[in-house]
Amino acid sequence: MTEGRVRVVLVDDHRMFRSGVRAELGSAVDIVGEAEDAQSAISVIAQTRPDVVLLDVHLPGGGGRAVLAALVGELPDVRFLALSVSDAPEDVISVIRGGARGYVTKSITGPELAAAVRRVAEGDAVFSPRLAGFVLDAFAATTDVATVDEDLDRLSQREREVLRLIARGYTYKEVGKALFISVKTVETHVSAVLRKLQLSNRHELTRWATSRRLV
Repeated sequence: MTEGRVRVVLVDDHRMFRSGVRAELGSAVDIVGEAEDAQSAISVIAQTRPDVVLLDVHLPGGGGRAVLAALVGELPDVRFLALSVSDAPEDVISVIRGGARGYVTKSITGPELAAAVRRVAEGDAVFSPRLAGFVLDAFAATTDVATVDEDLDRLSQREREVLRLIARGYTYKEVGKALFISVKTVETHVSAVLRKLQLSNRHELTRWATSRRLV
């Protein structure tokens, strides 16, 4: 983290909400950029390299997961804190698996949000109280957790995202559009995933991901 106030990029598709967050945070942080969809978020974050990104889960252009997939591996010093109206377990687990350092809901107060941003910038993981239980339950819910982690550790962050989209039935073109990469790059990632997991085709890949609740 840089010295002084935490540098923040605010990503949300509602302009009025972004204005409200700015007002609530006041001078507690430096908001160095804003974005309203996944593609513009990726661009702004790559340009400004903030300490923390306040990231909405549901965004046009692929959602918060698309932003995480594009940047977590590329910008390891940037930390992501999900800020969403949703408290659905699947949303919480999705972005945490994607690389976010925490998840808070939009019912949070301004001072609480400022404190959460500071903690994430310092390397802590931060959750709204009831959401922490979702994360613990999700990672303890299956006896396959150790195996899944061992297998997934072989894959890069981008390979994991491609894996999940392919397993959900996306075409290579649709995967490329969602992740802002070329079809050829998608093919390269799929080949790498199949090789690392010792699978023969996308049908086996889909079965593998589904059996491990990754889809």
